[in-house]
Amino acid sequence: MVNEQVLLMGPRKALVGIVTPAADGAAASPDRPAVVVLNSGIIHRVGANRMTVQLCRQLSQQGVDAVRFDLSGIGDSEPRDDGLGLLEASLTDIKEALDTLESARGFKRFVLVGLCSGADHAVVYAGRDARVTGLVLLDPSIPHTPRYYLNHYARRATRLSSWMNIARGKHPLWQALGQRMGGGAHGAEPAEVDPRADLDTPQAKAFLTQAYAAAQASGNRFLVVLTAEREDQHNYREQLLDAFPDVSFGDRLQLEYWEDTDHTFTPEASRERVIGRIAQWVPAGAD
Repeated sequence: MVNEQVLLMGPRKALVGIVTPAADGAAASPDRPAVVVLNSGIIHRVGANRMTVQLCRQLSQQGVDAVRFDLSGIGDSEPRDDGLGLLEASLTDIKEALDTLESARGFKRFVLVGLCSGADHAVVYAGRDARVTGLVLLDPSIPHTPRYYLNHYARRATRLSSWMNIARGKHPLWQALGQRMGGGAHGAEPAEVDPRADLDTPQAKAFLTQAYAAAQASGNRFLVVLTAEREDQHNYREQLLDAFPDVSFGDRLQLEYWEDTDHTFTPEASRERVIGRIAQWVPAGAD
């Protein structure tokens, strides 16, 4: 039987969380971090395909305290009324949640787990709070690299449809070239738009580099899992290292690229795999 408890967090008691205590019943200890799982986008704290629930319960069985909670305005948590921007509001929510977990439950150290936007929030926050000692990042935002584009177009070149479009002058490469050389013909279809192109701006790269550097400098260990379904964002294992060459991860980084896994770990086997990997890493990787 799972012994889970509702916890209202933050000064306004407006953040709703579920605490899944360690099944061994041991009291919170400074030597044992609690795992806190963040929202992915606007998905309720149960997570995509209820993966967060399954993860917290698996961690509990291994003697790890786990917490899942909703950021302001998501799920059961009330919206903020202080006018903070989206990023700062999320980071403030995380701080308030950790403050409550420390004061009410005695936790001193934390591992943050996040998928997609949750991963980005986790790494940006980690460098601001020394209580965070470990990060599990599932498909975090990563700028494109030269090798990314080499892989991307090499794979497209193997498709018959791509060659046919090149021959007909309809391939995005032709369209982009036309725009660079004079804006293209009047009435031509616009070039393919990369939905994550903003990650490649100098400002975005500098912001993310600073976030990862701060998280690393504060002593965090990282488990990063990239899935092949996010080919628009990353398409090889070492892209994180190539995108942030000035960050010295050293042996604090465990980096994996899963070819046969979708972004939200839809098949049960995929969820079991990622939950097992996290449950294996947390005790060993967050010391």
